[in-house]
Amino acid sequence: MKRVLVLAAAVTALFANAQGYPGSKPISFVVPFAAGGPTDRAARDLAEAMRKTLPGGNFVIENVNGAGGTIAATKVAKANPDGHTLLFWHIGMAATAGLYRKLQYKPLEDFEYLGMVSDVPMTLIGKPQLPANTYRDFENYIRANGGKLNIAHAGLGSASHLCGLMWQTAVNAKEAMTTIPYGGTAPAMTALIGGQVDVMCDQTITTVPQIEAGRVKAFAVTTASRLSGHKVLKDYPSLQEMGLKGFNLTIWQGLYAPKGTPEPVLKQLNDALKLALKDPDFIKKQEALGTVVVTDQRMERAGHKAFVAAEIAKLRPLIEAAGKFAD
Repeated sequence: MKRVLVLAAAVTALFANAQGYPGSKPISFVVPFAAGGPTDRAARDLAEAMRKTLPGGNFVIENVNGAGGTIAATKVAKANPDGHTLLFWHIGMAATAGLYRKLQYKPLEDFEYLGMVSDVPMTLIGKPQLPANTYRDFENYIRANGGKLNIAHAGLGSASHLCGLMWQTAVNAKEAMTTIPYGGTAPAMTALIGGQVDVMCDQTITTVPQIEAGRVKAFAVTTASRLSGHKVLKDYPSLQEMGLKGFNLTIWQGLYAPKGTPEPVLKQLNDALKLALKDPDFIKKQEALGTVVVTDQRMERAGHKAFVAAEIAKLRPLIEAAGKFAD
């Protein structure tokens, strides 16, 4: 009986707190990667938009790097479920379920799903010194130089890691290239621009400014078809168009809260998120980077969770086929 009363009191306190949410305490967006990377940039854009849509909301970004995003995810899964600690993460929420044999959390059970934010295409890019100028020439160059080239990524579980794995598997180039991990997107991109590495596949948030400035060479996009409406990427073919049948990789972004966050708080956050996704300034910023803001049922909590469950089922066999795991 005593335990029941204590539990009832705790639940009552949570809901009482929810009435004054968010209050004076800041809302932390925990980002699994270093500042300056594509996920960090998207989180900051969203935080700015949500400041307008959640009265009194004071958002801060907390970068918790390491272990492919799982350290950040674990932090949020174990945080106080009061709506003040949220996780902003990309496709890694689904990919790490296949990449890691052991996780300290269950992706579909230990979080409240708040809604998807955006879909971000990927771009296959190379260092400026590469002799190839088209995707076909690029692929032929790789085959002709097997074992001599390398591909960079921003760390295990990063979007660039996943894209690189899938692309190498699709073109049977795993044995032809050496994979070089970096501690984030920024150092990986710096190495590519400087010619220390040959190839990288990363989100348009990062690649578009470098392509536009001529610092890297672009060869293809990872979407099912060309991004014909984008001023920078419109002339680059899709990998599917170049013969990689079924290749369609978009890096989606989503927002999560710890399991047990009060329902009124979840509703407030979802409502604020949906309003932010309609903010003209936010949409304009994302479109400039080749990012598509979500407008479908994935904005809803149930739609978000159903989508991630499907992505876990889709990605696990692809990752297993690539044969790359972490403990």
